[in-house]
Amino acid sequence: MTDTGDTAEMLDMAQRAWPEITDRRQLLLRLARTGGEVVREQLADGERRALRQREGLARAGDLVDAELLISDAAWR
Repeated sequence: MTDTGDTAEMLDMAQRAWPEITDRRQLLLRLARTGGEVVREQLADGERRALRQREGLARAGDLVDAELLISDAAWR
């Protein structure tokens, strides 16, 4: 295992967060698992946001009169 630079710093932080884990390899595995959970949640958030955007765009036609917006009447 490469325990240098950023990796060493992350393992040091992990050691402070999880002092019961003394094996650096186990710390690395827990970091990877925790990071995977964070990435999974970020992807799910992005998918939920994209779904809300698609739903909003689909409803926009019902909420906005585009012909009125492009006419002069909209600016009076």
